[in-house]
Amino acid sequence: MSQFGFYYDNSRCTGCKTCVMACKDYYDSHLDIAYRKVYDVEGGQWSADEGGAYNTDAFLYHLSIGCNHCDNPACVKVCPTTAMHKDPEDGIVKVDTSKCIGCGYCVMACPYNSPQVDRELGHAVKCEGCYERLAEGKIPVCVSACPLRALDAGDIDELRAKYGEGVQQIYPMPSPDVTKPNIIIKPSPAAELANADTGYVSNPEEV
Repeated sequence: MSQFGFYYDNSRCTGCKTCVMACKDYYDSHLDIAYRKVYDVEGGQWSADEGGAYNTDAFLYHLSIGCNHCDNPACVKVCPTTAMHKDPEDGIVKVDTSKCIGCGYCVMACPYNSPQVDRELGHAVKCEGCYERLAEGKIPVCVSACPLRALDAGDIDELRAKYGEGVQQIYPMPSPDVTKPNIIIKPSPAAELANADTGYVSNPEEV
């Protein structure tokens, strides 16, 4: 595998958060730690026309996102100990816990809110693509758990060949030019409506 990545079908996702819970269960992470998160995004409004009829451009969708194992990861750039690194064999961004001092610079730098510092363990933690499962020929837990089959993972070139180029950004994700994330997204019609002027994350305390 040259570069690991994710595929996400936003048109299938119902926001059930099974991916989140499966990951937390598999890694037995603490209550306040989640390697994958689901953002609930909504917006739009109702308006009356001259005849008194009401129209709406309201929308609601969900965004499931973990680490995007970027080509230019911001977390790796700012890590003072090289604990946060990109594996040259599979492109997965990993944490060397023997080097990590828990400073949190990676947390502040990542535009996708992926790394977190587990204060009980004393070091950063994040989605590492279930690389130990990949070595056994299995797929990541979040992918296998999704009841709507909205997620897939593997070599990013193989995913593009299977699903097409898709897009790398839907609101509220930043521009892909920032870190060049290895993710392919099939956007839902609702996601194509959203932007910073019309959409907002309705569950900020959860993510």
